[in-house]
Amino acid sequence: MNALLIYPKFPDTYWSFKHALSFLGKRAAQPPLGLMTIAALLPDSWDKRLIDENVERLRDRDLAWADVALISAMHIQKDALFEILARCRTMGLRTVVGGPIASSLPIAEINADHVVIGEAESLIPTLAIDLERGATSVVYQAVERPAMETSPLPDLSLIKMQRYSTMPVQYSRGCPFNCEFCDIIEIYGRRPRTKPVRQVLAELDQLRAAGWREGVFIVDDNFIGNKARAKELCAALAEWRTRYKTSFGFITEASLNLADDRELMQLMKDAGFVSVFLGIETPDASGLIAANKLQNTRRSMLDSVAIIQSYGMQVMGGFILGFDTDREDIFDRMTEFIQKSGIPVAMVGLLQAMPGTQLFRRLWREGRILHTDAGNNTGISLNFLPRMDATRLVEGYRSVLKQIYSSEAYYRRVKLYLSRVQAAPRGKDFKQRWFTVANMRALMTSIVRQGVFGHQRWSYWKFFAAASTRYRHSFGTAMTLVVMGHHFQVMTRKLSKFKLPSFTLPANEDMPAETGKQI
Repeated sequence: MNALLIYPKFPDTYWSFKHALSFLGKRAAQPPLGLMTIAALLPDSWDKRLIDENVERLRDRDLAWADVALISAMHIQKDALFEILARCRTMGLRTVVGGPIASSLPIAEINADHVVIGEAESLIPTLAIDLERGATSVVYQAVERPAMETSPLPDLSLIKMQRYSTMPVQYSRGCPFNCEFCDIIEIYGRRPRTKPVRQVLAELDQLRAAGWREGVFIVDDNFIGNKARAKELCAALAEWRTRYKTSFGFITEASLNLADDRELMQLMKDAGFVSVFLGIETPDASGLIAANKLQNTRRSMLDSVAIIQSYGMQVMGGFILGFDTDREDIFDRMTEFIQKSGIPVAMVGLLQAMPGTQLFRRLWREGRILHTDAGNNTGISLNFLPRMDATRLVEGYRSVLKQIYSSEAYYRRVKLYLSRVQAAPRGKDFKQRWFTVANMRALMTSIVRQGVFGHQRWSYWKFFAAASTRYRHSFGTAMTLVVMGHHFQVMTRKLSKFKLPSFTLPANEDMPAETGKQI
């Protein structure tokens, strides 16, 4: 069979990094690891193509070539997914939809020929046989969560590697915590499952053999969900990096309790971790308690961030506005916390009630769900009625972004972070290659766009002088953050121009059915 694997286009959001990636000559942050893994699970006898709409167009001749289209998507890709499905129906092409969106939206709403619910390792062989025979089911649902060692090496041959800024590797699935708003624990469970260390190293060997020498994103939703296993992997990564004298730098996601374990932070530093995303959510303790984010209440969050930064890792932070406990002072408190934290990349979003989550089910029972559309938490839409006046919430949200991404405020955070990370020099075995062709292109583009034609030229050159002198040992990191700041400033200006949507409940007959599939 001819299998066409399709990844729908993401909208332009704070998370897309679109306006920063253009400096590097890149089109997307990373390729679709899920589809690359699915491709490896399909029969070797099949011909396969992968079209990532974030880096190339999906052409009619691609659809005409295919016997089946396998599409994976997240909620934020919903509109693009539905456009692809409509094109496939017009051409009479059989469709299979999987990914996170298939585990929460009603099957009828997806409107595909076949829907794969849950993790695919145990499902794809049966689906492939059924597709060949023409005797297929509408729904393929996993009865249990698979062991991670059953996941094959992703098929790198299907992607245009040079169009991405990082390569993804998955080590674990699941998270031990129980945050009310999180859909990860609903899809992947609360018992972290990990790949054997040798399997992760094999994936890195494959990337290295393919010529990749830039960043690697370990895409786990909580890399330290199982700390003992994480330590084992970090020790092996440090040895692997030393053996190959590689410049790979690792990025990942973790929980704030990382700051409690100095041994783990040292191991991550030695392994080459340069950045970690943390879900901080809110400086308001009552909001953390209400959302069941209790792990963030057991320690000083500001101190924890500073400790992690002292181990040479940039902290990227996730923040949420719109909790039921938020009061009028939350916007000032959020801004103050972010500035004091020294977190340059502060992803502030409006709370979204993702279908299938505890939050969605609670708000549904309370009659506060507006619609099931969710996923873009950095826009100005809400899919539920908040306790705070919705218009006030959105305007306060925009005011926070405007403040934290003003040039002066952003550069102050970058300098605070650099002052902390420079106090934690890398070990002798660490080698980070910043002066690459792509980075030199980004630097020259930055000087022209931001330093010559930018709206904040004075702030830019003032920071450039500091980066070249006081922070010269971290110059590469500093200029990378300058370029990222350009993206956030562009998005903030766009967001300020969006018109507010209506925040009213639909008529009863139009209310969405409660969604959320459990496996």
